[in-house]
Amino acid sequence: MATILGTSSAAILAYRPFSKPSIPSLSLTSSGLSFGREYYGGIGLVGKKGRPQFHVAVACVATDIGSVEEAQKLASKENQRPVYPFAAIVGQDEMKLCLLLNVIDPKIGGVMIMGDRGTGKSTTVRSLVDLLPEIKVVAGDPYNSDPEDPESMGIEVRESVLKGENLTVVMTKINMVDLPLGATEDRVCGTIDIEKALTEGVKAFEPGLLAKANRGILYVDEVNLLDDHLVDVLLDSAASGWNTVEREGISISHPARFILIGSGNPEEGELRPQLLDRFGMHAQVGTVRDAELRVKIVEERALFDKNPKEFRHSYKAEQEKLWQQIASARACLSSVQIDHDLKVKISKVCAELNVDGLRGDIVTNRAAKSLAALKGRDQVTAEDIATVIPNCLRHRLRKDPLESIDSGLLVIEKFYEVFS
Repeated sequence: MATILGTSSAAILAYRPFSKPSIPSLSLTSSGLSFGREYYGGIGLVGKKGRPQFHVAVACVATDIGSVEEAQKLASKENQRPVYPFAAIVGQDEMKLCLLLNVIDPKIGGVMIMGDRGTGKSTTVRSLVDLLPEIKVVAGDPYNSDPEDPESMGIEVRESVLKGENLTVVMTKINMVDLPLGATEDRVCGTIDIEKALTEGVKAFEPGLLAKANRGILYVDEVNLLDDHLVDVLLDSAASGWNTVEREGISISHPARFILIGSGNPEEGELRPQLLDRFGMHAQVGTVRDAELRVKIVEERALFDKNPKEFRHSYKAEQEKLWQQIASARACLSSVQIDHDLKVKISKVCAELNVDGLRGDIVTNRAAKSLAALKGRDQVTAEDIATVIPNCLRHRLRKDPLESIDSGLLVIEKFYEVFS
């Protein structure tokens, strides 16, 4: 018996001979959908060879497409690998705060997380998926083009806008794309579509991971072990916000504005200063020393491994509350103000610490505003700046091999010297 998925569909099953329709379309789908042939007009059939009769399902043509899409989204979400809840992560407040501030204001420029092995760096970053807000994108566009911002549009979408065509807009969650260490440059940047070249004889571009990460998050685990040629690609895209591909007779550019998140162990090697400077914030993660806290972490992890679905459900209320807090902060971010006097003091700290360039000033201002928005305020205070300034400037200080003090403590000392 064939079943057709659709919350508002009504199916009538009957036995009768069937004359083959003229235009069939093959439909092979997952559990809950019919395995067999689905024909135009909402008719599906399943039968065995040699039998004159078929089970025929006539589906209501006026199926609610939106409800079907919602059901498919829900089914795919349920089948995904369970992610550890962000609200369940114990400790590591500095890392969690940096990640949340980047979700609130993507223009901060990402976060670099460095720390000991086994301290939950990758787990925390991947748990961020549940808290990512929804954004407007053009339906079917491989670059997640923003229908309202020409700077975030792909070339085809921009041409459609210039022609006055109507764009189909859908809401979708912000993407998180993993960049594996063994990825090839073709897979990252995109390359020629071999299938179209062979079947249709035309040159077509097949988008890569940078296209998928546009207006989303690009996560690189063990970023300090990434090959130099991929580092160069990331530097180029992070600097311009565009990815340009020149190969096999193809010349194409597309938007590649993403939040760059990297994690690594400093014992395994240092990061190139050019790439380190591209990260808006820097979080240092240490191993938890408190025995009681360690026991709590072990027990919570054991509960998650035993029954991930039940464990996630136990943190559903906290996750919802955090999601609402992030959505509210994003909505009121534009109204947050910072006094001119505080801006001058931020720049004075940067100048006295000999920070190269102005990225430190810009990121500190943005991060302080995001923190004020997260706390539900429309005015930045000195306390907000004190919280974020070590993470914004720590990785921008010039390295002194004879200096034993942590660079974050140097920033704090200079902050209190200037702000007092």
